[in-house]
Amino acid sequence: MNYQEIQPGALLQPYVQHYYLFESAEQLEMDDIVLPGGHLEIIFNLGDATWKTAPDKVFKDTAKIELWGQITAPLAVRTIGSNNKMLGIKFYPHTAARFLQLDIFELNNQVNDTTAILGKDIQELHQQLLESASLQQQITLIEKYLAARLDQVKAKPQQMALVGNILQQLKTTSGTADTSIEHIARQHNLSTRYLHKLFMQYTGATPKYFDRLHRFRQSLSLIQQQELSLTEIGYEAGYFDQSHFIREFKSFTGLAPHSYAAKSSPLQETIDLR
Repeated sequence: MNYQEIQPGALLQPYVQHYYLFESAEQLEMDDIVLPGGHLEIIFNLGDATWKTAPDKVFKDTAKIELWGQITAPLAVRTIGSNNKMLGIKFYPHTAARFLQLDIFELNNQVNDTTAILGKDIQELHQQLLESASLQQQITLIEKYLAARLDQVKAKPQQMALVGNILQQLKTTSGTADTSIEHIARQHNLSTRYLHKLFMQYTGATPKYFDRLHRFRQSLSLIQQQELSLTEIGYEAGYFDQSHFIREFKSFTGLAPHSYAAKSSPLQETIDLR
């Protein structure tokens, strides 16, 4: 199994957190869970394996070009076959709208066929990626495509930048009184209703959700480091007490922290923390 991340070029650095490649030549028949991560992604399936997701509790094959919306609850995935090769674009939480020209909340908890949303151009890109001789050539093609989308899609850069700034603020003040939606709205001279609308439009979730998500992701990272007890992890991640930690962790994973720690696998860790 091979996983690597590739940094975007200068033009796309404000929008793309990284590209990533996941490869496995092994025969896999595996059920797993993808956990909320706060990001939208486009994933090109360049291998022969079949991937399935179950957003409605029924497994269905994913498209060859997947558009992952904001996943706010654990999502079951299944892979069958060998020659897995997935090349992904991971956007920042607020920047996918710069390329999609729709309200991001419309995609929540869905894995869509990207062709149905972005049309034949991305289908042609997928074919070019299949025919490319190297990863570097593939990244160059993706960057050319995204650069063209920047010219095509109407955008409101000030709104997107504002949401990005508030997301960064939430990350640095997670778990404190400074993350209340009323406090943040006052700081930026916005109504709470308008702030909520902006976040739903650009990220698919509310400011309060991202505050909760930051604490969860921190606790997840600490569990996988295996250096602290679960009680210590709960306090380190900013939870009020152990019951609060367990309740929040279960809402994001479907499992209590001790159950997650016992079942985590190398593939699970790769998916969860990328």
